[in-house]
Amino acid sequence: MTEYQPPAAHGTTPGAPDDAAHAVAYDAVVLAGGAARRLGGADKPAVRVGGRPLLDRVLAACAGARTTVVVAGPRPTARPVTWAREDPPGGGPLAALDAGLRHVTAEHVVLLSADLPFLDGRTVAALLDTLRPGAADGVLLTDSDGRDQPLVAAYRTPALRRELAALSAAHGGTAGLPLRRLTGALDLHRISDPVASFDCDTWDDIATARARIREHGHVLDEWISAVKDELGIDLDVDTGVLLDLARDAAHGVARPAAPLTTFLVGYAAARAGGDADAVAEAARKAVALANRWAEEDAQDAAPATPSGGAEPEPRTDAG
Repeated sequence: MTEYQPPAAHGTTPGAPDDAAHAVAYDAVVLAGGAARRLGGADKPAVRVGGRPLLDRVLAACAGARTTVVVAGPRPTARPVTWAREDPPGGGPLAALDAGLRHVTAEHVVLLSADLPFLDGRTVAALLDTLRPGAADGVLLTDSDGRDQPLVAAYRTPALRRELAALSAAHGGTAGLPLRRLTGALDLHRISDPVASFDCDTWDDIATARARIREHGHVLDEWISAVKDELGIDLDVDTGVLLDLARDAAHGVARPAAPLTTFLVGYAAARAGGDADAVAEAARKAVALANRWAEEDAQDAAPATPSGGAEPEPRTDAG
């Protein structure tokens, strides 16, 4: 387990790929075939945190990859992937990496384990942005104790292939070899990130991850990410705009108007093209309407007073 420390709150949805991660094509290899002995042999990639399997959370973080290879037995996933299997099955991380790289064509590859509940697109972008302009063979995360996390890293693909070939030639294959035999031969740059590198090896780790995403500063973003994955929506919108709309509709009209209005905004945005700009425009119109509604209500509630400030004289009806 990598030590968990509470992160500072972010203003964007966890898992949302950063634009920088798309600047140059990259591939991703996710290792998801471990035995999970400390979880009693449970299917760890399928364990849910925040309503989503751990594997799907990792796949969301590397959604910008041109090709994503998952080394494990095939299973349903929220995003399309290429499946690979190490030879022999259960041959360890080096054999799994070797199998995954056979499907990689990009110059840079992000290598991830399938048990990283707090990994997001910003971290993937940071790894790639640090790797690309430098001369290092790879960039990996370290935890708060400075321990390397080679399965939360970005590497130059040729460097991995070079060292895997050397190890295979020296040992007659890569099965059973520890990952440090490869990383020890590479020139690596390190970034400290105890949150993104937090992995789930035990049920206590799972409980910690589940508790964290329900904290006040994280639960809404986590819920939005889970809903988008569940519905197959790949759209980043300003959640603050929608929350302001819901507040204005609830306060200016009636409380049930909030969910109904946001639903109608989504429907209108879908008819208008369904992108983030369409959502923002529909929300703007609905906010303006809610404000006008509230202004009229306030005007009707205020006592009518002539401009001079004097009380109106009683009026006698004709007849």
